[in-house]
Amino acid sequence: MEYELIRSDRKTVGLQIRDGRLIVRAPRRMSRQAVEAILAEKRSWIENHLRKAREQLMNEAPKLSSSELYSLAQKALDVIPERVKHYAALVGVDYGRVTIRAQKTRWGSCSTKGNLNFNCLLMLAPPETLDAVVVHELCHRKVMDHSPAFYAEVLRVMPDYYERDRWLKENGSQLLRRLPQ
Repeated sequence: MEYELIRSDRKTVGLQIRDGRLIVRAPRRMSRQAVEAILAEKRSWIENHLRKAREQLMNEAPKLSSSELYSLAQKALDVIPERVKHYAALVGVDYGRVTIRAQKTRWGSCSTKGNLNFNCLLMLAPPETLDAVVVHELCHRKVMDHSPAFYAEVLRVMPDYYERDRWLKENGSQLLRRLPQ
């Protein structure tokens, strides 16, 4: 089985399907044999997701034009700040600027100063998925990492967060490929 191996200071192995390829992220000290054993154990999951990813690539939507991107950004400027305002009250936090961008790798981010950035492509996702990203970023105003405490806060505000977030995990890469090079 072909894959790209990326080693880092992580503690566990992570599997990712991107552009129809398998990417394996592994701890620096893990042996190649241990990585291969995990791949063998997860073979059916990997093959299933690779097949789906390759089917999606075959049915890929066209790249967005500059005017389409501009329209999405304008729509996002109308919609997202209102969603942020609504959920900030529920999370119990304040925030700085809300910026809309066409990002190739992120759906949202939160700076230490409380400024929030969101991807205009969220306008192509279901509204409940957009809300999940908004809540995720606002919860970073309380906890600036992805620890259990962070997810406890996210789930306090949005108990069905994982169901809402699943849409991006399953369809997000297809949206990101619509960005012009």
